[in-house]
Amino acid sequence: MKEALIVWGGWDGHTPEQSAQFVAKMLEDEGFRVEIENTTEAFADPAIRDLSLIVPVYTMSTIEREEVKNLCAAVGSGVGLAGFHGCMCDAFRNEIEYQFMTGGQWVAHPGNIVDFEVNIAKHDDPVMEGITDFPFRSEQYYMHVDPANEVLATTTFTGEHCSWVKGVEMPIIWKRRHGRGRVFYSALGHTVAEFKNRNMATIFKRGMLWAAR
Repeated sequence: MKEALIVWGGWDGHTPEQSAQFVAKMLEDEGFRVEIENTTEAFADPAIRDLSLIVPVYTMSTIEREEVKNLCAAVGSGVGLAGFHGCMCDAFRNEIEYQFMTGGQWVAHPGNIVDFEVNIAKHDDPVMEGITDFPFRSEQYYMHVDPANEVLATTTFTGEHCSWVKGVEMPIIWKRRHGRGRVFYSALGHTVAEFKNRNMATIFKRGMLWAAR
């Protein structure tokens, strides 16, 4: 049986506990045994190297050096990593080793909650199969991203809320490798309510399954 670890915490505005529970149910429906923790101490356990998948649901927090080192080593050894929104790519702002692994870091969301378009970049990828461009309402993430990411979807800024980024096409869903591990990220998912969007939820579930060892 595949085993997954979900670790939640940080800023309550991202509904970390509720989102963790929702993601756990998604994985359990796919036959995973899921453990949920709410402290970064879980990342320091050497046993995480035997897992199939790790899902961080943590925002704007800190992590101890031995914890981030062990987490990155686990993914490098082959454990999958999947996450969404700031719950993965704005988890630990001071940890460049962690950001190198995830492939991106949030830096802004002009206008806060806005309507925008999710544009599919790779229609032939199994994660995106059958999904076409769709409207979404959330924080439209502006990110610093790794050019090595395999971009699956983007969004384009209109400049309405930040004129100097008008026309910028921003990667918001990608997959990548970190050592022998697979990493998947979606910038969608500000709160658990966003999982009600069928496209968003389908993409994230498929991304987790792709990442899992």
